[in-house]
Amino acid sequence: MSLLGIALAVVLVSTVGVVAFVATQLASTAAENTVTLDDTAELPPDIGAYEGGFNVLLVGIDKCEKDIADLFGNRCDDKKQSGKLNDVNLLVHVSNDPRRVTVVSFPRDMMVGQPECTDDNGTVHRETSRAAMNEAYGRGGLNCVAKTVSELSGEQVTFAASVTFGGVIEVTDAIGGVEVCLASPIDDPLTGLHLPAGTRELQGLEALNFLRTRHGLVGGSDLSRIGNQQQYMSSLVRKLTSAEVLGNVGTVLRLASIGVKRSELSDKLDPMRIAQIGLAIKDVPPADYVFLQYPVFDDPSNSSKVVPDEASAEEMWTAIAENRPLEVTHKRGTQEGVVDAPGQTTAPTPPTPTPGATDGAVALPPNVKGQNAETRTCSNGNGR
Repeated sequence: MSLLGIALAVVLVSTVGVVAFVATQLASTAAENTVTLDDTAELPPDIGAYEGGFNVLLVGIDKCEKDIADLFGNRCDDKKQSGKLNDVNLLVHVSNDPRRVTVVSFPRDMMVGQPECTDDNGTVHRETSRAAMNEAYGRGGLNCVAKTVSELSGEQVTFAASVTFGGVIEVTDAIGGVEVCLASPIDDPLTGLHLPAGTRELQGLEALNFLRTRHGLVGGSDLSRIGNQQQYMSSLVRKLTSAEVLGNVGTVLRLASIGVKRSELSDKLDPMRIAQIGLAIKDVPPADYVFLQYPVFDDPSNSSKVVPDEASAEEMWTAIAENRPLEVTHKRGTQEGVVDAPGQTTAPTPPTPTPGATDGAVALPPNVKGQNAETRTCSNGNGR
């Protein structure tokens, strides 16, 4: 989501006639830390020409940057592990005519096939038929995560970016915090997160630990954490698209700076391309931001892992490609990371189809969990 800040910065500053200066400043910083993706084809100069829309892969890595390492204690002492795991993996699909944004989360503990990849040390990791999703970054960086997601989903990754712990902290602070709801307290000694029930504004390290926690949630799994993250992202979208953020040029410029300094970008994701993405999505209403979890089954050979539900996933990708409003039919159980917010016991009415688009909402398979950004949910904390 920090990429949205970069896009909005360039868009807003262009209205006062200094876009060339800002783009140059952002480009020089971004170019220092870019990655070439193996599977991207030559792209048209304007994203409006991308047939069927485009996909942006956003990867959250567990990197402890030097300037914030003291915030995590022993967590950052493990030099072999820090910065090697892609614990958050989001494929953002932006559709054409009408514009809709669909964000699919890939569980970190999902066992998947992964392609041959080469890591930063030049070590070649052979193709494997079974590895945890969050091992891909350590096997070959952002490019390996992109190849893994592409092979699993059948979707081309047009652009990609990774975001660090520091990026999450600074983005949340820059926009003045993100409001979340807790149906019951969160008590997680592993992240040091202790929050009472109720509604509160999260900033800084507290916001990061809210996104990281799973032991503080009922269920205690990565799937519980994804539901909690979707609550946060829904609230983040509502705030980013509000006048409170968009109307403040200083805030947007800070987001832009954070985005390039704390992110690793694929080489075709230059600031002007990001500006095009910003223009493409700036008018998309929260109801047309849909957050989905890649459908899974429990792994019969390892109770702490999950495996892909390929049949449900195929239906999900087909529905996304048809660019129709998506209706989440999954009914939340008591052991999930979130529950419906008070007063919202059922999913909101699907968005009204845009005139001229394919008519009618499409019901997703029951095993596809998620919500749109208008849906209000609350953390299902483990406290009493």
